[in-house]
Amino acid sequence: MNRSVLLGFFVVASMMASTSFAAEKDQCALNLQTIENAKAQIPGEMLDQVDASVKKAKADQAKGTKAGIDNCIAETNQTIMDVTNAHKGAK
Repeated sequence: MNRSVLLGFFVVASMMASTSFAAEKDQCALNLQTIENAKAQIPGEMLDQVDASVKKAKADQAKGTKAGIDNCIAETNQTIMDVTNAHKGAK
């Protein structure tokens, strides 16, 4: 069930993507929150990778520019996908 919840968060986050800058800021924050909520379910061997990704995404978010927000979204989307794929492989 936990895998389904994580995948559901990813799908919802992807569907909420919008072209406006304000919505992009929200998408970045939503993705970061999704990762934070899923930390208990992240395989131990991935924790360092996920932490580094979150740190990079937060640094991009802190820039407050469109490019920074876009980089944050790309980084967090990739992290969510990596974690989701790791869970698929663990079946």
